[in-house]
Amino acid sequence: MPIKLFLSLILSALLLSGCGYNQIQINDEQVNASWSEVLNQYKRRADLIPNLVQVVQGYASHEKEVLTRVTEARANVAGMKVTPELVNDPEAMAKFQKAQGELSGALSRLLVVSENYPNLKADANFRDLQAQLEGTENRITVARNRYIKTVQEYNVSVRTFPNNLTAMVIGAKTKANFTVENEQAISEPPKVNFGSPAAAPAPAKPAAQ
Repeated sequence: MPIKLFLSLILSALLLSGCGYNQIQINDEQVNASWSEVLNQYKRRADLIPNLVQVVQGYASHEKEVLTRVTEARANVAGMKVTPELVNDPEAMAKFQKAQGELSGALSRLLVVSENYPNLKADANFRDLQAQLEGTENRITVARNRYIKTVQEYNVSVRTFPNNLTAMVIGAKTKANFTVENEQAISEPPKVNFGSPAAAPAPAKPAAQ
């Protein structure tokens, strides 16, 4: 290799490193990894819902409206086209947040309704699913917070000098993040108080096995 070409390569590497190119790439990979974890945890939650609905329906089949809302909210989430490019589209990201928020709300209502059915609360399958759901919601919160942090770091890296000059050259733009108003709505996991309700209606009989 000619000495001039070798020196040019070394100089180019130093310039790229000094102008933040490497850091932008590192931060971009961290965003992708943290976003994948967010999706994994949301999928885990979605996978739990059919079994949860089935168990609740066995004891409270007449709670049709609540059960339908959960099923429809899950179907809405499952029907969304979620790709890595979504993090670069604020509008698509907002729709994703809204859909997940609606599912969180529907789940909360379902679990509140379950308080009125002592036999349901005593069902081992329901208690196991409820515990798995709470654990998954906690993991969603952790994954989402990690994503928020990595996006902030990435966005700072492409907006501050001299990295912003490199970002313009390579076409690196800021990425969409969870918004404050939606973050508050979806960050609190569904809660169930297994204490005796003040005035619970008579429990429905479980469906025949």
